[in-house]
Amino acid sequence: MNVVEREDRIKGRTLVTVLNPVGYPPKVTRKTAADRPADLNGRTVYLVDSRFDDSIELLKQVEAWFGRHMPGVKTKLVSMSSYYGSDDPKTWEEIKANGAAAILGVGHCSTCAPAVTTHAITLESKYGVPTVALHTDKFDKVVRSTAKMGGLPHAPAVFVPQPVMGKSADELRAYVEGKNPISGKPVMQELIEGLTRAPQSLAAADFDRSTPRLVEPDTEENLHRLFAENHWTDTLPIILPTEERVAEMLAHTSHAPDKVVGRMQATANRGAWELTVEKVAVNAVMAGAKPEYFPVILALAACGVSARSSTSSSACAMAVVNGPIRNEIGMNCGIGAMGPYNHANAAIGRAYGFLSQNGQGGSVVGESYMGSLGNGYSYGNLTFAENEERSPWEPLHVQKGFKKDESVVSVFWGSRSTTFGLGLREKYWREHVRDMLTGLDAITAPVLLLDPITARQFIDRGGFDTKEKLIQWLHDTAQMPAGRYWDLQLVQNYIYPRATFGEEPMASKLKAAEDELIPMFDIRNINVIVVGGEANGYWQMMGTNLRSQVSIDAWR
Repeated sequence: MNVVEREDRIKGRTLVTVLNPVGYPPKVTRKTAADRPADLNGRTVYLVDSRFDDSIELLKQVEAWFGRHMPGVKTKLVSMSSYYGSDDPKTWEEIKANGAAAILGVGHCSTCAPAVTTHAITLESKYGVPTVALHTDKFDKVVRSTAKMGGLPHAPAVFVPQPVMGKSADELRAYVEGKNPISGKPVMQELIEGLTRAPQSLAAADFDRSTPRLVEPDTEENLHRLFAENHWTDTLPIILPTEERVAEMLAHTSHAPDKVVGRMQATANRGAWELTVEKVAVNAVMAGAKPEYFPVILALAACGVSARSSTSSSACAMAVVNGPIRNEIGMNCGIGAMGPYNHANAAIGRAYGFLSQNGQGGSVVGESYMGSLGNGYSYGNLTFAENEERSPWEPLHVQKGFKKDESVVSVFWGSRSTTFGLGLREKYWREHVRDMLTGLDAITAPVLLLDPITARQFIDRGGFDTKEKLIQWLHDTAQMPAGRYWDLQLVQNYIYPRATFGEEPMASKLKAAEDELIPMFDIRNINVIVVGGEANGYWQMMGTNLRSQVSIDAWR
């Protein structure tokens, strides 16, 4: 044992002191539920559609139930004005003015369930409207944790089976007339009781900045077990973050250990936890990173994009490093750059995953991670360097406004859809690329990941001597008939609501005739990255959006 590891002999065991990797939770402001009417007879209950995956179809069955069983209750079915993740004061004001209560739904994904919960709490606490949120049973833990973070731990919530999407009217009627899978009580009974009985009152949520700095001293074996049981790892072996190891990491930045680097949360409305420089160092040690990698890892911690997002769509982050630091720390941008075999790429990517899950307060399957399929890319978070030396174009960070001699990390989010090809054929290469583009998901724009061989082919075949020319061509080529485009479920969930609210360029697409070709992607979100070692002209196209760019030099 070294001098900074506390040694204590108790019954022949050597005890080790290590640092706690968990970030600091946000402060929670306690909120008060609205006063309830004794009954709903003669009153108007608003049924608010979250505009996600056939939510309105379930609410239609709730409305029909009231018509059959409580005709004295007036109902008004409305849809939120835009995307479910946006606040909707106009609708809330209407409900406050004209309604006695509200039912919001349906929360049936890892992002819409927290959003619906948050909207319900807003109606309760800010507008004084008794509200019940309607969700599917897969998201009961997500809903409860969100309500706790929102300051109303026992905000009324009722659950029906998953899924809602694609179910027939008869099947959804059976949901409404059936029992809550979580509580076993009749769904409509719970909805009515939620609107007419005050929620259980508990003490305020007990979140404060109380995360301990150190873990209770124990043996190495027990500490490894503790870290695994607390879900602080990716289940694979780690390096224990002793005080000496953390100090070595901290020596590679000029920033104070208690400086707040950034904030992370699993999804919107779950509460953003704080990460200090020292907390980032703890997670970097756990991942096996060398101290010289630390400025890159700090920059990732500052990006605000969690590599452990809770989305049920199983998205993954991708981190691309540019500038001199690539060579300083030995990152790989050539053969195998996006795979294993390079310590810097792998350890930095793993550290990004650790600081995300621990910095946001956890990433636990079924609670704060709801990726339905999961994503194998998440093990290393697709961390690599761009091959600037072999690229025929300016590197990504320069394209986005940074200087060539600056070191920058660019963080993308999505990485759910991938297609690949081998070079560009002389005759039909345009059609082949078009087919690849239309095969991607329509809500995350394409990023071309080009081996240098293929990058030069795009110049030889198409004359794209700048990235801008290639990106413009990709935008103009990726087109789809408007009717088919608007019928995509992801477009219905995430783009159509914003288009109807007037957001451009999406709103203009709504004016197109059903058979008129319209662009699939916003040109601002299309990117091109050169990576690979010219073993062959293979290349990939990945659906993922650039979310953040952070200077690494700022964290040296």
